[in-house]
Amino acid sequence: MSFVRPLAKQTLRRYRDFIAAGALCILGLWWILISGGLLFWLGIVLLICSGFCFASGYQRLRFQQNKDGPGLVRVDEGAIAYFGPLGGGLIARSELSQIALDDTSLPKHWVLTQPGQEEVFIPVTAEGADVLFDVFSSLPGIQTERMLKLIEKQSGTRQIIWQKSGNSLNANSRLLH
Repeated sequence: MSFVRPLAKQTLRRYRDFIAAGALCILGLWWILISGGLLFWLGIVLLICSGFCFASGYQRLRFQQNKDGPGLVRVDEGAIAYFGPLGGGLIARSELSQIALDDTSLPKHWVLTQPGQEEVFIPVTAEGADVLFDVFSSLPGIQTERMLKLIEKQSGTRQIIWQKSGNSLNANSRLLH
């Protein structure tokens, strides 16, 4: 039995990075103001860490959309799964070759591409779609700020967010032949 209301729990989860940044900042400032020596320098390190935590939380907050869209997203052991009312799919993170944002429908959709499989369309408003931020931001060479700007604006087109580098694709295709 939980004593925290579901809406309060959801709000705390949504702003958890800001709460952590605030706690680190307060502790760091306290150590800087009341001590010298090692705690003073640890306080400075905590202030720097709180800044990174705040920036990460701000990016994560910009990525999150309303959760009233169709379907459910799960990420488990490197597999991205989408279960939707009219379709779905499964993509291995290691085999992901392209991510695009399709802005031609409402709501916008992530389009995940893996060689040899059909594209998987995931509404940005699907339940659990916020976990895709961690998956996407871990990809080599992704431009997170560009991705966030494309989410926020309406372009009416399909734009590629990330694509596996040509060297990686050539190396993989050589292995298959």
